[in-house]
Amino acid sequence: MERVPHHRRKANRMSDSSDRAGREAVVVGGASGIGWATATALAAEGCRVTIADLNVEGARERAAGLGAEHAAAHVDVTDEDSVQRLFEDAGPIDIAVNCAGFSNVGLITDMTAADFRAVIDVCLTGAFIVTKHAGRHLREGGSLVQISSLNGRQPAAGMSAYCAAKAGLSMLTQVAALELGPRGIRVNAVAPGFVHTPLTAAAASVPGVVEDYVDNTVLGRAGTAEDIANAVVYLCAPGSSWLTGEVLDINGGAHLKRYPDVMGHVMRLVEQSS
Repeated sequence: MERVPHHRRKANRMSDSSDRAGREAVVVGGASGIGWATATALAAEGCRVTIADLNVEGARERAAGLGAEHAAAHVDVTDEDSVQRLFEDAGPIDIAVNCAGFSNVGLITDMTAADFRAVIDVCLTGAFIVTKHAGRHLREGGSLVQISSLNGRQPAAGMSAYCAAKAGLSMLTQVAALELGPRGIRVNAVAPGFVHTPLTAAAASVPGVVEDYVDNTVLGRAGTAEDIANAVVYLCAPGSSWLTGEVLDINGGAHLKRYPDVMGHVMRLVEQSS
């Protein structure tokens, strides 16, 4: 079938799923949280999804739950050989979503360089490695979406590594959009506020943290993984075909207010426990 150059393609309505059906998608970090919600949403749009995760058994269970046409794979975003194998095995793809990430808490003057690097390795260097190899396998007109964070624009005491990594991810997204744009590939990011996921469970268990987040969110609630997945689906759909290099704040308006005092809540808990 003749391929039509991206600049000659006609725009399609979001309600027309014919162009989305049968597209190949890879969701890195897809076995839980935002990644799993994203994999589910893309599958509902007719995409064939490869769920890639460090937890390969979890990925296999998730893929089996979606149906026989979907696949699972092991990936460690800090290991370039692992990421390269993932995308080589996936072959030509239309969508790549990178949800891999984690954080730690500690004041700069107390944090070890190893703890700082561990977050950077996953959240920023890992994102670079995913972008590098996804970019080699995305078809013309494809879409790459990174999951960033409100911390990419709002600093938080005790979260230096995560804030630095997510701020760097915003710029990486823009540079990748410049470099991959000539092939019609769009690169964007979604920056969630507080969302209940396994990643945020530890923070949510600290008394006062969730309440502080909600009090500083204009719409007065925490987010859901589905809120973020819906934004990712939009960024991968024909309706966003003229959008690239953007970091979408999906946070209920939390970026309009102050960031919660997470470290303060943690320190109070430590004092009460000692």
